[in-house]
Amino acid sequence: MEKQSILFVRNIESELSDILSACAFDRLFVLTDQTTHAVCLPLIEKCLVAHQAHIITIGTSDEHKTLESLADVWQSLSDAKATRRSLLINLGGGMVTDLGGFAASTFKRGICFLNIPTTLLAMVDASVGGKTGINFNGLKNEIGVFRNAFDVLVDTHFLLTLDEENICSGFAEMLKHGLISNRSDWAELMNFDLEKPDLKRLQELVEKSVGVKQRIVLEDPEEKGLRKALNLGHTAGHALESLALHEGRPVLHGYAVAWGLVCELYLSCKKTGFPHDVMLQTANFIKSHYGVFAFDCKKYEQLYLLMTHDKKNTDGRVNFTLLSDVGDLRINQTATKEEIFEMLDFYRETMGC
Repeated sequence: MEKQSILFVRNIESELSDILSACAFDRLFVLTDQTTHAVCLPLIEKCLVAHQAHIITIGTSDEHKTLESLADVWQSLSDAKATRRSLLINLGGGMVTDLGGFAASTFKRGICFLNIPTTLLAMVDASVGGKTGINFNGLKNEIGVFRNAFDVLVDTHFLLTLDEENICSGFAEMLKHGLISNRSDWAELMNFDLEKPDLKRLQELVEKSVGVKQRIVLEDPEEKGLRKALNLGHTAGHALESLALHEGRPVLHGYAVAWGLVCELYLSCKKTGFPHDVMLQTANFIKSHYGVFAFDCKKYEQLYLLMTHDKKNTDGRVNFTLLSDVGDLRINQTATKEEIFEMLDFYRETMGC
């Protein structure tokens, strides 16, 4: 997989117009969800009208990252006579870029797509790195392929359209990037004022965060080794996210990752010597800004079962990415059922469930 082309832009409509004018496509399509259709599409609408774009809109939130929504996108492409020379722009958060990238990768065995992430989470995570896919059978991102967008356009002006929860959601992935990077990056993030975010400073941190992910993906595009570092917080986090969806109280992905970090930093302390003070400082930051996803010990078996379905597992053992210090990675770590239950005990005690 080639290096992902990521452009940090200041005027999205002007930059997009230049890119589209230089592209040889026969038909242009734009995928949005209901929210980005209303809030973000107007920011590039003049450019799209000039290129006679077909707009495809799906439901909002991860509940619509499904085979049914995927089929709707395929059907819309087919109805509008898309060909292998057509171009799909994914305008939205991680759900849109994941699903849209998968739709483009599979329609007529692959058409070009371009990502314009509109949430902080998508800017620093979902739209970068070549992972596409949908949820299936109650499991996160169970079906998908690796394929890069030919361009990712990042304009942090879209962050003005976000509420505080969505800023926090994306920031959780940035915090993960800081933890797998170095103490300086981690400290910068821990000292950032999430309650009154400085967007200019946030833009600088976004560029640095994307750089961390891009360096890792370039070295290991298909997650055979180093890229597993990006899974820190995700084994537990995906299980919590799936449980929340099953119980009809869905949570934003970044919140689940933040709570997963609390779990997995504890496991890092127990198994690989991660500093206890750094773990507690990070856990307190998360508790302060993300609140708590509450569950009781009766849910442990269900959470454990969800973790056993994680794609990272080998030989039936639950696989984690852990740290022995900030930036000191320990991939392919396993934990017993008893250790995982102990991890969940720690989470509940620390977060005040």
